[in-house]
Amino acid sequence: MTITAVSEDALSPAERRRRKVRDAIIHAAEEIFTEEGEAGLSMRRIAERIDYSPAALYKYFDSKEALFREIRESFLERLHDRMKAVTDNIKDGPLLCTPCMRAYVETGLEQPGHYKLAFSAFPDEKDPEEETYAFAAAGHLHQMIQFSMDEGWFRKMDIELAAKSVWAASHGLTLLAVTIPNFPCGLPGLSLDPEAFRDPDEAEVRSELDRLIAFHSEAVLRGLGTRKLLSRLDEGETF
Repeated sequence: MTITAVSEDALSPAERRRRKVRDAIIHAAEEIFTEEGEAGLSMRRIAERIDYSPAALYKYFDSKEALFREIRESFLERLHDRMKAVTDNIKDGPLLCTPCMRAYVETGLEQPGHYKLAFSAFPDEKDPEEETYAFAAAGHLHQMIQFSMDEGWFRKMDIELAAKSVWAASHGLTLLAVTIPNFPCGLPGLSLDPEAFRDPDEAEVRSELDRLIAFHSEAVLRGLGTRKLLSRLDEGETF
């Protein structure tokens, strides 16, 4: 499925103003969510934050759930584009790889409040819209796994289950990174090194997170991989 994004230059002045207000609403929602959690987030609170009337907000989003969908779509659009940029440049190895997981984590870290809010509530939609980045991202993940199976990197498996497992692994790591300060450094109970409990600097956190992403990604690849992939991983190659 292909989704065509509309550039800022292609918008009329009225459409640009509308987008600016929508962006302000989303930003306010993220701030309130970060400060007070989902329980404190309401259309009235958002309206107060941006000095709008609650009724005016409903011209842009007909419900809080619609706002959540928009935020989720915004994240998935950025994720879809980042993933495609990574896989378009892979010449050897499975399409599902460490750079893909790193792109996922980094996309979440760019806007932590946005990420947490996007996945804080999923409505039980009986007829979800298929022309969304949620479907596009899921479809791309399925294609990555299918290609890696066809090329002999991954063993034959249920693609639907594999995709859910891979997403759970990526989402879990990202949620920890955006929720816990200085993750993965300095967590009592997760390290036997007393020195780990001091306050690390930003470079240390980034370095340790990079190491964890690489380790986590290889663990996923080993779970999915054929002997062809495992032998090359055992030889020290990275994918």
